[in-house]
Amino acid sequence: MPARRRGAPVVGSRGRRRSRSLVWSSAPLPCGSPAPFGACSDPAVFPFGLLPVECQVHVLSFLTEVEKCTAALVCRSWSRLVRTGKLWRVADFTRRGVTLLGMESMLVSIKEFERWKAWVHQYAHHLASRGASLLVLRASFNLGDQENRWVEFLSEFLESVHCGDLSELGLNWTFTQLEPLGVCLQAEHKYSSHQESLTKMEQVSNFQALLRKLLQNCPRVTTMRLHFDWSQTSLSLLSRFQHLCVLELKYFWVFKGVSPSTMQTLTRSLHNLKSLTLHVLVPLRDLGISYCLESRSLEFLDVSPSRGLVFSCLDLPALRELRAKKVLRGITLDCRTRLEIQSQWPCLYQILRNGTPQLEVLNSERLLPSWREQGYQELTAALEQSCYCLQHSDSWLW
Repeated sequence: MPARRRGAPVVGSRGRRRSRSLVWSSAPLPCGSPAPFGACSDPAVFPFGLLPVECQVHVLSFLTEVEKCTAALVCRSWSRLVRTGKLWRVADFTRRGVTLLGMESMLVSIKEFERWKAWVHQYAHHLASRGASLLVLRASFNLGDQENRWVEFLSEFLESVHCGDLSELGLNWTFTQLEPLGVCLQAEHKYSSHQESLTKMEQVSNFQALLRKLLQNCPRVTTMRLHFDWSQTSLSLLSRFQHLCVLELKYFWVFKGVSPSTMQTLTRSLHNLKSLTLHVLVPLRDLGISYCLESRSLEFLDVSPSRGLVFSCLDLPALRELRAKKVLRGITLDCRTRLEIQSQWPCLYQILRNGTPQLEVLNSERLLPSWREQGYQELTAALEQSCYCLQHSDSWLW
């Protein structure tokens, strides 16, 4: 059989031509013999090894985590490249679990839980061994779990990687993503309401300890999405993250109210905050309470996940978009009590006219330039969805 000419296309058994693919050569140059870029005997081989290290790392950054691990098996030089910390920017402990099902937590067998727990520790070791330089951290662990000690796990993980550049934190510290079924059933029979309160206190204490660790190791976080207990200690710690631009605070304990002064202190103290999303459930005992918000920098405010959150004053000169939703509470009150409560609250329309000079969008409805001077049908419909005053329906109390 005659030898195939070098560079000629290969012909298959059925006569179809297979196009030549570009091969990347990872072989480094011999010491002392630099060659100009592109100097290669075979034009089909891309001289990847001739690129500056920064360019090589940038190219590999487009690979997935699994693909990076596969690339590390090509040769020693690629193995060294893959261990560059900047190639490992995301630590997502929620990517293997129930997130895709839209659930915070799910009960599984003890065997399945142990398998998932082993993966969590292996994943943490994998990132630490590669000198990960994190930009994003996502996790869902019950910090009150004394058996698995997730707070210690997270603290040790933050020490084992470089997280000084961490910019995004997504943390659910109230639930572990997977919980062993047998242990949870035993806990339901064992725990009383008093013990549950102690567990909540343990969660809060560990959450505050983790906030201190984050302040120490990654103070330049710009985006946070987490559950919040609204205690003075937690508020003081959160207010020290002065680089925060995006903040979402979710429910911690539905029976715990939020004082108006606490909420106002938060928005006043975060001078660079641009976006704020609040999940606040006002308890029935605080039904007549209204809130004030003040911020020089806030541009986006979403309180639609909240229930019973009523504003009496807004001083938000930079606000451009507001999302608010009036949620039915299922409460039966006599007419006199209902009128007494609602008469204390000003109309949201007046609050927005006085306190949000830059407002452009209300509940996804773009406002007309003349919305402050006169109302119109679309604006009225948006207010009926969000305003708790007597003028815009009182059905939310029924």
